[in-house]
Amino acid sequence: MRQSLDALQHKLSQTQTELVQTQRALVKTQAELARARKSSSNSSKPPSSDIVKAKKPSSSGRRKKRKIGGQPGHSKHERLFSLSDADSQHIYELDTCPHCASLDLEVWPGAEKTTYQYELVDQPIRLHAHQRPAYWCPDCHKIHPASLPVEVRKGGLVGPELTALIGYLKGNGHLSYATLQSLLDDGLSCWLSGGMLAKVVQKVSQALARPYEEMVQALPQQKTLNIDETGHPENGKRLWNWVFRTPDFTCFTIEDSRGAQVLEDLLGTECEATLGSDYYSSYRAFMKKAPVTVQFCLAHLIREARFIAQSSTKTIANYGQRVLDGLKALFKLIHQREKIPPDTFRRRLERQRDKFLRQVRRTKAGGQAAVLAKRFRTHGREYFTFITQPDIDPTNNVAERAIRFCVIDRLITRGTRGIPGRQWCQRIWTTRATCAQKGQRLFHFIREAVQAHFAGTPPPSLLALG
Repeated sequence: MRQSLDALQHKLSQTQTELVQTQRALVKTQAELARARKSSSNSSKPPSSDIVKAKKPSSSGRRKKRKIGGQPGHSKHERLFSLSDADSQHIYELDTCPHCASLDLEVWPGAEKTTYQYELVDQPIRLHAHQRPAYWCPDCHKIHPASLPVEVRKGGLVGPELTALIGYLKGNGHLSYATLQSLLDDGLSCWLSGGMLAKVVQKVSQALARPYEEMVQALPQQKTLNIDETGHPENGKRLWNWVFRTPDFTCFTIEDSRGAQVLEDLLGTECEATLGSDYYSSYRAFMKKAPVTVQFCLAHLIREARFIAQSSTKTIANYGQRVLDGLKALFKLIHQREKIPPDTFRRRLERQRDKFLRQVRRTKAGGQAAVLAKRFRTHGREYFTFITQPDIDPTNNVAERAIRFCVIDRLITRGTRGIPGRQWCQRIWTTRATCAQKGQRLFHFIREAVQAHFAGTPPPSLLALG
């Protein structure tokens, strides 16, 4: 009897051990399945990671899919010219009437038709020969050539206009040196080696150095800043590309770290700006060292809540759905902003915020639901700074859109190879984004900067662009 009881206890112990192992395996499998279900709609993953997207369910009441091309009511975009804009004019005359073949035709002023057309000239790039006669000095018995203008000497083989074009194509078009070399040779009859093209790009980088540094120095004085970061490869090493977007300009910097020290170095510990960002730890660490106000991104929060709501654990999924419902009610009120007086709108928004935080700060569920609930208890109000600081957006979309160009460039060029390339990327990306933000032409600014660099005069200012 004693032996059979011991055997049963041993078997029970084995069964309990197997049950614990099975439960652990189940939890691990559920976590792996949850990670596999992550997409751009329920996490911070980029849309390009959605290799296979689920087909959207069809709805009988859904309207028809619109046709490709311009839609009804869309205004036509048309460039307007005048004869004074044309570099050359071509006049085509009639000898006979195309209708009745009459020879008695008279020119009817004011009824003429004009068609405008862009075209390349036969040789768009010119090769200039700058000659310097040599002079014999009978006093010192030496031969002295005449001096070159400083802009010609600094430009070397490539003049300022072509230098600006090469920098524009390289920085704005994601072109490799091989592609750029082929374009200049085949299309413009200008052969330049890869090494020469690299030197030309570095001249453009030097021309943009002072305008770029001016913007970096202006960052700590800004009232609002949206910040984001993404990886940047360099010779097998992972660096970090940071973007700082203000209402007036956009600035990029490539750093060795993704930590809060980058923010301390660039903004200083006395910065009082309102920062828009995601919930990454660097921003929370910087909050403790500088008197900044933070607006955490609501778009990131919605994606996290959507992911939690898809959990296989019912209590966790219910909590995620509760967060989504609360945010939906909040945005429903935000969309009524134009219909409500400002003071009334703000009071209602604050009441809706307080109601939402009361509902989501506590949960009996574990896992990610408990983590998110703790976040709301610690930094819940930082998701609603936009209520009292209307200059900051509730999402960080402006910074994410600004850094998207850099992500595309990273995929095409595979990053940089050293400090000169890193500096070039920082400067050209900053110039490109700021010109676009201010509605200015990028090529014109690069050309002015290169001309000033070659002539030794002060460069144009990105901050002063109108």
